[in-house]
Parts: sequence; C-alpha cells; structure tokens
Amino acid sequence: MAATAPRGLEAKGKRLWKDTTSNYELRADELDTLEDICREADLIVRLEAELDGAELITTGSQGQDVANPMVSEIRQHRATKKALWASLKLPDEGTAGNQQRAAAQTRWAQTRGKVS
Repeated sequence: MAATAPRGLEAKGKRLWKDTTSNYELRADELDTLEDICREADLIVRLEAELDGAELITTGSQGQDVANPMVSEIRQHRATKKALWASLKLPDEGTAGNQQRAAAQTRWAQTRGKVS
C-alpha cells in the first residue's frame, strides 16, 4: 500500500510519490529522500515555468551578454534530483535486484507477521 503523500506537494511531486510508493516499500529514511525528490521535481516545474518565454541571454552587470540565471538554477536542481534518486538505490523494474529486494521485503514482512 502506498504511503500518504506529504502535504504541500504539487502535481509532479504527488505523481512521483504515488508511483514510487506503489512500486516499492521504503524505509523511513528512504521516504524522507523521496519527499526531497518530489519537492525538487515540483520546484523544477516552477522554475521551468518562470523560464518559459523568457530570454535565454540577458545583460550582465557590466553590460555583457550572459545566460539567464534560471538556466543554471534549473540545471543545479536537476543535478540535485538525480543525486537524490541515485542515493535511494532503487533497482530497475524487472531486474534481478528488484526481485532480490522483493524477496527481502517478503522475508521481513513474514518475520513481523505482516504476511502469512
């Protein structure tokens, strides 16, 4: 059963939360990381909306052409989101690693009387 999404998540974050918690049983620390991922995803959507239609090249403090700072900001948040996903170490769907994780979760549940 999927864990309840944290308050304040927007559409993209809620979708990521639901998709991930529906497919994986996560520990409390992993849920914290997933929440951070979802919040980063929502922030990236908001930043991209700000950049949409804006000039990609702006004028710097010395009158020179510079990249719009939003481009760099979005790149940094995407890198953060990617690093957070990597830290979860979730196996790809259908891989042996996923089967091993499922087996481990079943053993864990059986030892705690959660599954018969």
